Amino acid sequence: MHRFSKNLYSHLSRHFSTLPKLPHLTKIPSKYRTRAIKDAQQALTDYLHGTRYVPFVYAENICKYSLYSLSGLISDIDFSSTGFTRNILEFLKHHPINEFEFFFESIGIDYKEVSGLLPANKFSFSKDERLLDAACALCGYGFPWNSIGKLYKEEVSILRISSGELKAKLSRIKERGFSNTSVIGICLAFPYVLRGDGEICALVDDLKTVFVDFDLGSCVEANVDAWYEICRKMRLFYDLGYEKGKIGELMGRSKDLFLQYPQEVLVQKVEYFQRFAVRDKDIEERNSIAQEYPYVMGRNKMANLPYVMRALSLHKWFFNKIKDGNHQLLAKSAISDPNEDVNEDFRDGLEKIQSSRTPVHTMNKLNFFQRIGFGENSLTLKVLTDSHGTSIELQERFNILLGAGIEFSKACKMVKVSPRVLNHKPEILEQKLNFLCHEMGVSLDYLDIFPAFLRFNLENRIKPRCRFHKWLTEKGWCTRNYSIASIVATSEKAFVARIHGIHPDAVKEWYEKYSCSKPGNNG
Repeated sequence: MHRFSKNLYSHLSRHFSTLPKLPHLTKIPSKYRTRAIKDAQQALTDYLHGTRYVPFVYAENICKYSLYSLSGLISDIDFSSTGFTRNILEFLKHHPINEFEFFFESIGIDYKEVSGLLPANKFSFSKDERLLDAACALCGYGFPWNSIGKLYKEEVSILRISSGELKAKLSRIKERGFSNTSVIGICLAFPYVLRGDGEICALVDDLKTVFVDFDLGSCVEANVDAWYEICRKMRLFYDLGYEKGKIGELMGRSKDLFLQYPQEVLVQKVEYFQRFAVRDKDIEERNSIAQEYPYVMGRNKMANLPYVMRALSLHKWFFNKIKDGNHQLLAKSAISDPNEDVNEDFRDGLEKIQSSRTPVHTMNKLNFFQRIGFGENSLTLKVLTDSHGTSIELQERFNILLGAGIEFSKACKMVKVSPRVLNHKPEILEQKLNFLCHEMGVSLDYLDIFPAFLRFNLENRIKPRCRFHKWLTEKGWCTRNYSIASIVATSEKAFVARIHGIHPDAVKEWYEKYSCSKPGNNG
């Protein structure tokens, strides 16, 4: 008992009690099992240190944190309440263990994964000393032995680095202004920092900005667990695609966010935050928002706030407001008081929806429009009425607009002005956008003026009329520049009358080579 403190004994009791039931321990009476594990750890420590020449402190760590492997060992040994330690040592003289099995479990690798990591045809550390030497070097620096597996699982090569090189890499990180404890927390959260390539330099720059320049380090408790937790929170941003080396200032200015929220809450916040699609520091301002963006007015859910801001083209401004310390906004559940009066027209519209034959379908469509920033107002109901398709289909069509490069706020405006834009299949929308940009050579910005372009039939209206006007111009018959809206939106009767005025022979050319209509059809 002299080598194991009462705290360790208590730890073993608690740990063992939480393990899944191991059938091969049923030979040991339940009242002796905790003691049997303790005796086995003591005997195996003596064996690894005295016979296999593993430094005592590391031998003790291996035995302390390998309870599954240890249980497998003692299941083959006769139990005795008075001489079990002696029986184990006698067994080990004639039955050498696979030292790597105990090692991998002890550094924190899930026991179910251990068998897949064992070196082929190697059973003792003397056959491959690099793993143990690297782990010993890390532990000597201060890494918790049973956390080293975090490094190995993400960067297998780390435990193949010589102990001298590992120490040099750790020293280089520390020289950036970190303590030993912070270096350990950083490495556990970002194991790849021990690679030392260019990407790592960018990461370390962010870490230095946050922890040293903005002094977040002084707010973190001086223990490895606290540093690891705060670094894991930082890693959320990188895992969601933020560029290393670019967000140190953002994190530094929002350090209270990292300190106040537990990781699972921050995950939700960051995913929510990312919907703003923010990537630069420009602040955009808008005047007379109610006049320019009337469709976002009215109540909306907090979950839709990122899209409301994008619909207003204020997402970058709002992002910077959050970045500059106003992150308490994220903790609120609604933009307005839930008891606030609902727009009367909107309330009446909801009642009609609920009494209609397809309330679920229509409410799903309404939810789509609210998700992209439309508020509870009469304009939203009009857009809802004029658009056809399921909520999923509407989202797919809206995504086509965004994917083509149309800004979120402009896409919302297009839908507000011409809701039937979303009544066309995604592939049809793509074809129209491609024709506008590539064959007509017109910027997508033209859709700000004439979003209804996307409503017209591509094959029967847009292509023939635009190509015919191109022919008229090349022929020299048309000297006036007609707008695309004038070319496409004009009725067939008015269009034919116009081209007749341009040149009498143009009508014949139109019907013979371009038009999909018969003469006399007013279309």
